[in-house]
Amino acid sequence: RAHLPGAGIFQCSITGLSFEVKSAVTITYRYASWTTHLSEADQEMVEPAGPLFHIEVQPGVVQAVRLPHFICLAEGVNTSLCFIAHFISGKMTLERPTRLIAFSAVLENPSFSLLGVVWRRLRSTLNSLPVHSLVLIFQQLSAADITLHLYLVPDDKAVKQAIEKQEMNWNSKLIPKPPPLNRLFFGCIYRVTSTNTVEITPEEYLPFCYKSPMEQQLFVEIYIRNMAEEVGLLMTDTRNDTVVWRALLRSGDINLPACVSKTLSGAAFMKKHKIELCSRMRQLSTILLHLRDANIVNSDEEEEVQGQDTSQRRNRVLLELAEKKGLEAQEQLYQIVRMKDPYLIADLE
Repeated sequence: RAHLPGAGIFQCSITGLSFEVKSAVTITYRYASWTTHLSEADQEMVEPAGPLFHIEVQPGVVQAVRLPHFICLAEGVNTSLCFIAHFISGKMTLERPTRLIAFSAVLENPSFSLLGVVWRRLRSTLNSLPVHSLVLIFQQLSAADITLHLYLVPDDKAVKQAIEKQEMNWNSKLIPKPPPLNRLFFGCIYRVTSTNTVEITPEEYLPFCYKSPMEQQLFVEIYIRNMAEEVGLLMTDTRNDTVVWRALLRSGDINLPACVSKTLSGAAFMKKHKIELCSRMRQLSTILLHLRDANIVNSDEEEEVQGQDTSQRRNRVLLELAEKKGLEAQEQLYQIVRMKDPYLIADLE
């Protein structure tokens, strides 16, 4: 829920959703599932190209909505295939956006229902949706030796947040690496390989497709028995063997097995580094979102944290709130901060 104080343009840092309003208004919005609302016939006709949103707002106040998308608008892309999907009484209708800009489709004078950006499928052009993508790598800290999960997903905040939440439950930490520089295409298969001796399961080939945040995302597991100073990872397009992504894992990126057992518990870590966390903890809105999803904080407690007048006070109130709620809450907060800001945790450890 967003309480917008007056006329202007406001963007949600968590979802990427943006509104242009002409007066003060309260807007309620949340993610919805494409798979729940797209019929089989709809799925033959369109491909999701961004999150689906359920939006509620007083009519006539919103002058424009900017819906996030992951379409790569490179030269030669046929943008006439991009539409806004509405769902009313279970039926989908398509509307052309007022304009399409990088990472957003703008719809002026919108009417609200379930809304999201889609790409019209053409049978004559398979693999026609050019996509901004992310490669996400997580290390499972409780697994044998060094075990990594590698995901190839569209640059969709809802999908990324769902993966982070799942991996946090699996006691994993994010290893940040740059995304592919070039556009990739849904429907293509990409091969994951390494310059070192590693085991990749279930196989090296990873299909690139959209899966709802509520579904299990596809990933490959990479097992490294002996960590060298550097391990190179590559991803190639199986159509032409072109390298589309590469990264180096360095020993400093990895929690070595001998070190994992020495890691402080979440509660002990938060207590030991409370002063540093108060001054250095970032992405508070995202952290609160994860805590709310985990039923650690409620909306009143979130408002109490956000109501503080400086970032340092907001961080302090959140840390003290977690302390009051006990060890489980502190462990959850630690896991979320480690996921969202691994460099901070690594520096403090």
